[in-house]
Amino acid sequence: MSDSGRPGAVAAGYEHRSIEVDGLRTHFLEAGAGEPVVLLHGGEFGACAELGWEHVVPALAQRFRVLAPDMLGYGESAKVVDFTDGRGMRIRHLARFCAVLGIESAFFVGNSMGAVNLLADTTAANPRLPVRAMVTICGGGQIQANEHMRALYDFDATLPAMRAIVTALFASPAYPADEDYVRRRFDSATEPGAWEAIAAARFRRPGAQSPPAPGDRPFERIRVPTLVLEGGADKLLPRGWAAEVAARIPDAESAVIADAGHCPQIERPDAVNPRLLDFLDRQTRTGTAAQYAHSG
Repeated sequence: MSDSGRPGAVAAGYEHRSIEVDGLRTHFLEAGAGEPVVLLHGGEFGACAELGWEHVVPALAQRFRVLAPDMLGYGESAKVVDFTDGRGMRIRHLARFCAVLGIESAFFVGNSMGAVNLLADTTAANPRLPVRAMVTICGGGQIQANEHMRALYDFDATLPAMRAIVTALFASPAYPADEDYVRRRFDSATEPGAWEAIAAARFRRPGAQSPPAPGDRPFERIRVPTLVLEGGADKLLPRGWAAEVAARIPDAESAVIADAGHCPQIERPDAVNPRLLDFLDRQTRTGTAAQYAHSG
């Protein structure tokens, strides 16, 4: 394991680390000590661990060991694409990431694509991730076909297009109006290989079968404690989707974060962090340790 040498990382409440996982550079944030919590960021152009979790890592690190990886194709991790099983590739890589770090059981928190990846794995016949309990944030409902959805897919590597993505992600108009914030996301989206990896992952030949909708998964298979969080002002998901998903997961909970869009952990960390800590503390106290049977 090696430091990235990035100045100011520790002052921000976390360190930047990089390791090789099966030959692929894997960058992640790390902070704290104790039981591990793995944070999975969203899938929009420009997404990465730091932009997704910078307001969450320091809060959780007061009680837990927090790890927030850049998933493959994003941030400072390797820019690779699997055209036949892109989601599966990322899930397998995350499982190996945990194994390399010696993590046999962890709490997982995912936002948007990160949440969908968690749901895809925990509803699979042979889950791979060492999930002890999980929180899914704005991932699991059906994305609405509107101008905000189109903004996520139609990014042409320009600042105006990134501003449209930022508008789609947040309830508050302050985010797209913040030139520095838009620029941070733009810079992340246009790092060498970043645009290509995310754009290529969305290619699909004419006539190819579409992947299953998030809501079509067999949620009844999930056997770990689950909290589903919805942004009360999410522009991408319909109102009430979180309660509908949670009702299909055994003993799951749901909650709505008021005045928040698709990334409540960024927009309303004051509301999200206490809920995360409460949920994770309860799982720690009960000693829940659900085990999955992994394929050989």
